[in-house]
Amino acid sequence: MQTPSDPAAVDLSSPAVAVPPPAQLSRSGLIYAVTAYVMWGILPLYFLLLAPTGPFELVASRVLFSLVFCALLLSVTRKWSPFLALARNPRVSLTMGLAGLLIFVNWQTYVWGVLNGQVIETSLGYFINPIVTVFLGVFFLRERLRVVQWISVGLSIVAVLVLAIGSHGVPWIALILAFSFGLYGFIKKRVGSTVDAVSGLTLETAWLTPIAIVQLIVVGMTTGLTIGQVSPLHTALLIGTGVVTAVPLLFFASASRRLPLIYMGFIQFFAPVIQFLVGVFVQHEAMPLERWIGFMLVWLALVVLTTDTVIAARRSAIRRNKAAFERK
Repeated sequence: MQTPSDPAAVDLSSPAVAVPPPAQLSRSGLIYAVTAYVMWGILPLYFLLLAPTGPFELVASRVLFSLVFCALLLSVTRKWSPFLALARNPRVSLTMGLAGLLIFVNWQTYVWGVLNGQVIETSLGYFINPIVTVFLGVFFLRERLRVVQWISVGLSIVAVLVLAIGSHGVPWIALILAFSFGLYGFIKKRVGSTVDAVSGLTLETAWLTPIAIVQLIVVGMTTGLTIGQVSPLHTALLIGTGVVTAVPLLFFASASRRLPLIYMGFIQFFAPVIQFLVGVFVQHEAMPLERWIGFMLVWLALVVLTTDTVIAARRSAIRRNKAAFERK
């Protein structure tokens, strides 16, 4: 999916998330979250409107115009001082640089997939992303998984094998998207709440600006740049990539402050579901039997993982309430 610039890949494995009754949920939080993920879901349609712009020019433009848009936001909100303080912090700055590199890989892979008729496979990457996040927790943090979580991981591995055998090739687009975004989210968590959404995206795109400039020079010397060459509408849409990158991110950041992670975890599936529907019904991409089987195994893995998460969260909430009652 398009990948947001804050880890929208919510860790569904965490059992420590309290689940409030629906009446206590923030209505504005739900609106922000649903809007963000719906915007990410329909992003393939936006990119398809940018033909004949190629993936390398599109991503480079996205980096540069995102930086411009974020600079304007920092100016309007008068938050240049906090941003500069973060930029001067070597640990934060270098961490955001690494995060930027990962999101650049994610963006480039995603846009290449969309513009080359692989929207369905891009959706697969974001379907399996929560499971990859669980796997990364085991690999990097030495976390212990519950049996049900291992079952979910195993189902996902089988699904990838089925898709690889059926298509006579590994679904590299999906795997690169899932792992790059999973690692991106893991790295962003290391800076925690010290970096707000706009400052984070500004730092990331600032690090990526030299790469984007080189990329545009190479495109200009080979196939030629399309910006300003097609139509005023095309140019406006290309400039608008900065807005469509930053706005969902800001909605997501607002939702994250208002909703429990467990609900963000459910809503995150809006984006790959919409992408999948775009691939099937708008792009008319092929869905042979083995592909259906692979996707169904992934969906089953997600149902297993999500159900286990809800049960674990409720048990954790009950234990906390009981402990609080006994202390009284």
